[in-house]
Amino acid sequence: MDTSSFDYIIIGAGAAGLMLATAMIKDEFFSEKSILLLDKSAKKTNDRTWCFWEKGVGQFDDILFKKWDHIYFKGKDFSNRFTIAPYTYKMIQGIDFYEYAFQKISTSAQVTFLQTEVLHMEDTGEEVLVTTANKSYVGQQVFNSIFNYDMVTNQNKYPVLQQHFLGWIVQTKEPVFNSEVATYMDFSITQDNNTRFMYVLPFAKNKALIEYTLFSEDLLPKKDYEKAIKDYLIENLGVTSYNIEATEGGSIPMTSFDFKEHNTKNILNIGTAGGWAKPSTGYTFVSTAKKIPQLINHLKADKPVFNLNFKNRFWYYDVLFLDVLHHDNGKGFYIFETLFKNRNAQLIFKFLDEETSVFEDIKFIWGCPKMPFIKALFRRIF
Repeated sequence: MDTSSFDYIIIGAGAAGLMLATAMIKDEFFSEKSILLLDKSAKKTNDRTWCFWEKGVGQFDDILFKKWDHIYFKGKDFSNRFTIAPYTYKMIQGIDFYEYAFQKISTSAQVTFLQTEVLHMEDTGEEVLVTTANKSYVGQQVFNSIFNYDMVTNQNKYPVLQQHFLGWIVQTKEPVFNSEVATYMDFSITQDNNTRFMYVLPFAKNKALIEYTLFSEDLLPKKDYEKAIKDYLIENLGVTSYNIEATEGGSIPMTSFDFKEHNTKNILNIGTAGGWAKPSTGYTFVSTAKKIPQLINHLKADKPVFNLNFKNRFWYYDVLFLDVLHHDNGKGFYIFETLFKNRNAQLIFKFLDEETSVFEDIKFIWGCPKMPFIKALFRRIF
């Protein structure tokens, strides 16, 4: 096979891969570096949405599809609408992000994008050989964002849950949605010994993304997700006539497994493959955006990529939370309901963003039910 050489190879043109590529071409340090970006998809379809909360104007505000200043939480015995200022809940469509990133990449001669599937990577210690279906490439350093569950299931130190979901964008005949309020979690649906909720993002009074979401170990048959959404439309919203304009679905790993174990001297796993998804929530987009500058600084300091470490005290909190859900998955709604009943959304968002002080950590933790976490702590210690 023919072999071409690059300074950097980025495998996967999702959020992490594209954020890294665009950050590199913006930085003068990388101006003489060659970058190869590989993905089996042309990234021409709207295959996903990313949502996040943020204070003020953010770097991706120009491509926001929708934003909300209020969220709604509903549990079994408690519900409330929260004003979340100074935060805004924001949504980006996949296709808009891809077009935004590729437009930036197209202005640089440094980056070569190829639509091809990566079959194998081999770190020789001096360089990395990346094999695709029709050609091999050599990279001095490789950044891999392709995740598979084998990365986390061949160990038993940390539980592995999944945030799995199916969503429909529906248009209704009647104006049934409040387009100013995003339903962050609705636990009023049947739990069936899992953590299950509905997530509703209204775009207009008659149009919304409705997503059936679970935090659990195992996926469901597709028909179960579909039935749950149909039932919710009828029983909770009184909607019997609607059009399904688009669908999305997926599974995000929820684990505190230390993904550094899969790094090598010249291969760094990034994005979901690097454990960059927040273990306790599955939110990845902003978590990735915060880590990219740290990675860039790490490279500019000529530090070994394999020892890049993002672990902090919040990692330990996530360990306990996932231990609780792994031990008793039906407890999820009770934990979230107690938390939203006792604390405001701003503190919850700040804690999940890992930006709270230790005092605020204690305040947040004290708003949670105590006994499940105390038991999880003792199980983890002993």
